Amino acid sequence: MSTSQHSVTAPEDRIKFTHKLAYGSGAFVNNLLAAASGGMMIVLNLGLGMNPALVGLLGALPRLTDAFTDPLMGFISDNTRSRWGRRRPYIFCGAFAAGLIFALLWQLPRNQSETFTFVWFLVGSILFYAGYTVFATPWVALGYELTPDYHERTRLMGTQNFVGQLAYVVSPWFLWIMTYEKFFKDQVEGAAGLAIIVALVAIGLGVLPAIFLRERMNYARATEIDAAPSPRKSARENTAEFFKGFGITLSSGPFLRLCLATFMVFNGFMLIASFQFYVIIYYVAGGDQNLGAKYAGWAGTLGAVCTFAVVAFITWLATRIGKRHAFFVSTGLSIIGYGLKWICYNPEHPLLVMLPAPLLAFGLGGLFTLVPSMIADVVDTDELQTHERREGMYGSIFWWMVKLGLAAALAGGGYLLNATGFDVDLGAAQAPRAITLMRIFDAGIPMITSAIAIWAVATFPITEAKALEVRQELERRRGRA
Repeated sequence: MSTSQHSVTAPEDRIKFTHKLAYGSGAFVNNLLAAASGGMMIVLNLGLGMNPALVGLLGALPRLTDAFTDPLMGFISDNTRSRWGRRRPYIFCGAFAAGLIFALLWQLPRNQSETFTFVWFLVGSILFYAGYTVFATPWVALGYELTPDYHERTRLMGTQNFVGQLAYVVSPWFLWIMTYEKFFKDQVEGAAGLAIIVALVAIGLGVLPAIFLRERMNYARATEIDAAPSPRKSARENTAEFFKGFGITLSSGPFLRLCLATFMVFNGFMLIASFQFYVIIYYVAGGDQNLGAKYAGWAGTLGAVCTFAVVAFITWLATRIGKRHAFFVSTGLSIIGYGLKWICYNPEHPLLVMLPAPLLAFGLGGLFTLVPSMIADVVDTDELQTHERREGMYGSIFWWMVKLGLAAALAGGGYLLNATGFDVDLGAAQAPRAITLMRIFDAGIPMITSAIAIWAVATFPITEAKALEVRQELERRRGRA
């Protein structure tokens, strides 16, 4: 199959648009809980006076449990047999668990010691992320199996990414909502009230994928579709199966290439996420924080709006030139955007900070539209080789790597800023060397990491033609589903 010839999606392989929206509601909940769990933590410092270092620990420590709970939930979901399927019961129950625990977590105790509050929030956060995992891991896996079609998978991921982006339009206003005196008497009460609203939205939208979507095949192993129920396994046997599946997943070369590409694009961006604000404030705005924040806000808003258009365009483009080539386009345009920062972040023409924003939107907008669709193709190839389906394991390990890299990037960004010689006490009188290094890091690091990502995907072996061959062989072997 040449690059100019592409398969046409069969009617039976298409997903109803309403069903795509139902799956997208899970993306909205996923992003909403992620944004709220991080963005609301400032109240612990501003509202309760907790040491910022302890607040940072509360943001990091609970996520360490994901290293175990994410793959475990993926394994459990992959090997569940029920009349409702492998994923839907967990999505339904997980939405309720995550929402209710989140609401309770933010009913913060007043007039307690810092240690008491720290322990309260730490234990509550661990429970919340456990419930969050019960929802999110099967939801991710469900998306990999809703359709076997190469292009329809991209359309599905494009739709869910588009809907999920709406959460990031709302979340920047959380601090304002919690602080607004006409709503709440103080930020602590504001956090309690907002958490209840977030919980209700998370539950209401989070159960929709479980209610309206159906798995194409309800099975734990591809070779056991018509077989009688197998005997219950012992804990030792299940543990052995878990580590076997974990090892097979991590030994997949195509999967590791996608993980590397995601790590480079996403964490290259996150590593210097704060640098843009420092460069705009201390270089473009000459140290004027209010003016710099305004320029940065305008650029950020433009980028967020452009992301919607980027997702739609990349989804369309991938069905014309293939996922791999669409990734080259989206990531390549983001590299140009990062390079433009060196020119457009100019104190003589401050409004030029807006110009790179539309191109920067291609980086993450294209990444989280294309890579999940490509992982679904990897799952098919894995089944062909191993006779087993592991959507849950692949999805959980992929997103765990993203979260692990995010934690490392956020921590490394602070050290990187110190390396420039930036000194907050100097205000507008920063050393020229510090300004130059901040500008170099802000533009250069994501350009390099994005180029590495393109290299990784350039060697990704599952083309449209290969994906079609794999699907045909699977259907021949197990019968057309």
